[in-house]
Amino acid sequence: MSDTSAALDGRPVDLRSDTVTRPTRAMRTAMAEAEVGDDVYGEDPTVLALEERVADLFGHEAALFVPTGSMGNVLAVRALVPVGRELLCESSSHVVRAELGAHAAYSGLTTRTWTHPRGLVDLDAVRGLHAPDLGPYFVPTAAVAVENTHNFAGGTVNPLGALQDLREWATGVGVAVHLDGARIWNAHVATGTPLREYGAVVDTLSVCLSKGLGAPIGSVLVGSRAVADEARVWRKRMGGGMRQVGILAAAGLHALEHHVERLADDHEHARLLAEAVGVDPAGVDTNIVVVPRSDAADFVLAAREQGVLVSAVGPTTVRLVTHLDVTRAQVDRAATVLGRLAAS
Repeated sequence: MSDTSAALDGRPVDLRSDTVTRPTRAMRTAMAEAEVGDDVYGEDPTVLALEERVADLFGHEAALFVPTGSMGNVLAVRALVPVGRELLCESSSHVVRAELGAHAAYSGLTTRTWTHPRGLVDLDAVRGLHAPDLGPYFVPTAAVAVENTHNFAGGTVNPLGALQDLREWATGVGVAVHLDGARIWNAHVATGTPLREYGAVVDTLSVCLSKGLGAPIGSVLVGSRAVADEARVWRKRMGGGMRQVGILAAAGLHALEHHVERLADDHEHARLLAEAVGVDPAGVDTNIVVVPRSDAADFVLAAREQGVLVSAVGPTTVRLVTHLDVTRAQVDRAATVLGRLAAS
């Protein structure tokens, strides 16, 4: 249990997202004691240490600390997809559903999508969508984006074998691969797949520190040195240049040291909640439970009135997310409330 979690047992159980966590006392200490410099000048030693650490974890040359996962995705994708070309992705991917059209707005690209009930890679569908460069008549495909774990599909894990098959095909046709790895840490813990094996199948990836790992802010874009250097320029152009941001990078370093393996607790808690609300726990890969409800908005309101906060992520879909600040006792309390509502 984190020290913040212990203080929250009397408050509503907040299952809306794993972004709602508060820094632990130990994380706050690491932040307060961080050595800092001006990151726009490339002189913040704690940021440099974080970037080097994350790049090495995934076996890539370089990395760039950014404020948000959305910015990390935008910077990575624009490095892979020239203006007027297209990105392929699954239809409920974060990059097309929840980034407010940023890829089109900033990068001038178009998207086409395939649909999978669990948000997974469908290589046959990708092959069918792929458009080679046929001259000035069609939009050619430049890259494919995948999400691991897949948020809106319920924290599902894209299997490494499927990603390796995608990588082999993409290399053969000259298409790049980007991984939205906001919750790649969950996939790593759930499957035991080494992070370097995930890194080996993609050209770029963006990983979040502010979700399951519990840092207050921040993501890291990972790729080649050329991608990181170009992304640094575009980060500044988008207003994302940061100064003595080692205070935040220190939280990320602390999270990498102390909060990765404990994600297994969140996965166990999610399966307990799934069983309580009538969802097959065998289909819950990580820390997200998707509950089909025709009355999603009413269900969310009723749960709130009984001290449990959950989200509607569609008119007929409720999402529950376990995280660092939810104790086992709180999970048990939420399971009782949600189970009763689900049965009514």
